[in-house]
Amino acid sequence: MIKGLRKLDVITLFAEDLAATKAFYADVFGLEVVYENQDSAVVKFDNLMINLLDAAKAPELLTPSTVGGAGNDPRALFTIEVTDANAVAAELEQHGVRLLNGPVDRPWGRRTAAFADPAGNVWEIAQILEN
Repeated sequence: MIKGLRKLDVITLFAEDLAATKAFYADVFGLEVVYENQDSAVVKFDNLMINLLDAAKAPELLTPSTVGGAGNDPRALFTIEVTDANAVAAELEQHGVRLLNGPVDRPWGRRTAAFADPAGNVWEIAQILEN
């Protein structure tokens, strides 16, 4: 185990339409843009930042690997704990966000609902259910 790998600071997500993806995180999550240039926008949660990067600029970070195309099956799921999954799901839908699934009770003790941002990155809200 490498002890220095304990603090997640920034997640970089690739976006074909940077403006639409930035607007999604500002409008739906209510996140502040803390840095922006023509190639990226960084939004800040309470405990981490997300760098929304123009997918055309991503190869310099990934070489020799390549960027997966938008519309492909998801490769990650980001989960946000909420106190009321039904209420948050309803609010997402009021913002024009289409739920992929849920809210549904899961056998591992969570009530979840999933949705995607305009770049195809999948998010999940999860309410901890009482036993």
